[in-house]
Amino acid sequence: MMNWIPIVFGTFKVIVLGTGMFFAIKWHYDQGKKEKEEGKEKPIVLRAGGKTAAIFMLSLLGLGLVTFVLGRTFGLDLTFP
Repeated sequence: MMNWIPIVFGTFKVIVLGTGMFFAIKWHYDQGKKEKEEGKEKPIVLRAGGKTAAIFMLSLLGLGLVTFVLGRTFGLDLTFP
């Protein structure tokens, strides 16, 4: 009775992921064609990517600091050997 559940869920997963990959590839292909027509968006995209990377790194640093402070507050030994 329970043997059909992995088959159904696995099939559903493959269909959903396959559809998502198809549309993702199609979208990127269409964006590439559009970029060739416009040609001026590259600096804007690079600036946005740089901002995103900077925000991610600052968030990662903040999370590390908060984790360190909470660890020290709760009395964990965080010294290096």
